[in-house]
Amino acid sequence: MVTTRTLRVLYHPDRRRILDVLTARGASRVGDIASALDMQVGSVSHHLRMLESEGFVERADDLRTDGRTSWWRSVPRSFAWSVDDFADDGSDVALARDLERANFQYQAARLAEWKRRAPRASPEWRQAAFSSDAVDRATPDELRRLSEALAATVLEWRRSIDADDGQEREAVRVFTHAFPQPS
Repeated sequence: MVTTRTLRVLYHPDRRRILDVLTARGASRVGDIASALDMQVGSVSHHLRMLESEGFVERADDLRTDGRTSWWRSVPRSFAWSVDDFADDGSDVALARDLERANFQYQAARLAEWKRRAPRASPEWRQAAFSSDAVDRATPDELRRLSEALAATVLEWRRSIDADDGQEREAVRVFTHAFPQPS
């Protein structure tokens, strides 16, 4: 089960930006991340350790060339959570609601950024990008199964990418939302 600590770690704005850099650039040195984000190296190191504690990043010791350089990479990971997961504690529910709202705003901002950039993107990227929308009738259990299947599919897709095949890649973002629609 996802804990509020996991959510706090992931949805911190600086840590979210660090994960974006690691995803977009691949394994990176702390100093390069700090430079890309205009942050202090010590602050980036702190945030990386927080992300590591929840399994979002790992040290890339195989890339170290000396004892002073610290390399990190993101860990392909997917999880789903709901505010109701924290129903036993009122303060956790309030925090989860705030983080859910912040996450949606973050996702919507990334989508808006893409829409602004899309006219200047290559035809290949414009044709590969997609939006999906469907309405059907389902039970809560059926919707939960869809959530699990989508999460598993995205994780399988991420793990199937052969980053060593010599092809040029760009970071891509995938997010979905599913909810009951008023009749």
